Amino acid sequence: MEKGSALSDRDGLTHRFEADRAHLTSVAYRMLGSAAEADDAVQEAWLRVSRADTTEIDNLRGWLTTVVARICLDMLRSRRSRREDPIDDGLPDVAEVEHGGPEDEALMADSVGLALLVVLDTLDPAERLAFVLHDMFAVPFEEIAPIVGRSPAAARQLASRARRRVRGAQTKPDLARQRAVVDAFLAAARGGDFEGLLELLDPDVVCRADAAAAAIGADAEVRGADAVTKTFAGRARAAQPATVDGEPGLVWAQGGVARVAFAFKVVRGKIVEIEMIADPVRIAALGITF
Repeated sequence: MEKGSALSDRDGLTHRFEADRAHLTSVAYRMLGSAAEADDAVQEAWLRVSRADTTEIDNLRGWLTTVVARICLDMLRSRRSRREDPIDDGLPDVAEVEHGGPEDEALMADSVGLALLVVLDTLDPAERLAFVLHDMFAVPFEEIAPIVGRSPAAARQLASRARRRVRGAQTKPDLARQRAVVDAFLAAARGGDFEGLLELLDPDVVCRADAAAAAIGADAEVRGADAVTKTFAGRARAAQPATVDGEPGLVWAQGGVARVAFAFKVVRGKIVEIEMIADPVRIAALGITF
């Protein structure tokens, strides 16, 4: 091959690699949970591809994805043996989005939430690789299998186990967000902010009071955002934030003793249920902490 032709091939390979860099970085980031390590993995992939004969490769992007995946798998296994914490501090805690075009993949730092990365870090390296490649990038199990040294059926099982663990973890309530919703509810109620309360309440919200709470003047049941807003707007001035049965709630207390507890159920940032509890026996069983 003439020198000019070799340089042209080299330039062409560089161009194709750079065109896929955002995608490869996105793969590595989801695998490793660290932007710095993702960059290292992609750079290592470039060093390998620059030394390889790629003339017979039909699907260069798929081949590069496999190379990056192998590098990341080695890094995960090495990291696990060192027992290091891989996740960057200060990553944005936003919801994961499905992979799309280059623009989406270039925003990889904004497309994977810290919460998901924490869950992924609990997975075995092979499980993590199978889940990330298949569920996030639609890589067939036939291509994943040789990377993890398993059969396609076994690779499918790895992804299935990982998927169950991820879904199980994601169904657990986000206590920080729930606390923010409950605190906002308390502020809006104290300030008589009718519109603010409506924003926080699900249209079909229900507020229930136990017999003891009803005995001191609470309605046994109130349904609908408008009715619940009217119940609380301008009130709850004596309530204070507390943990009620392990979750964010409110308490009205006298002399440091909880008299009425407000338990909240929050779904997708909206309050769907409020329970007012005044029965001393039930309150004692809730393990309330201020």
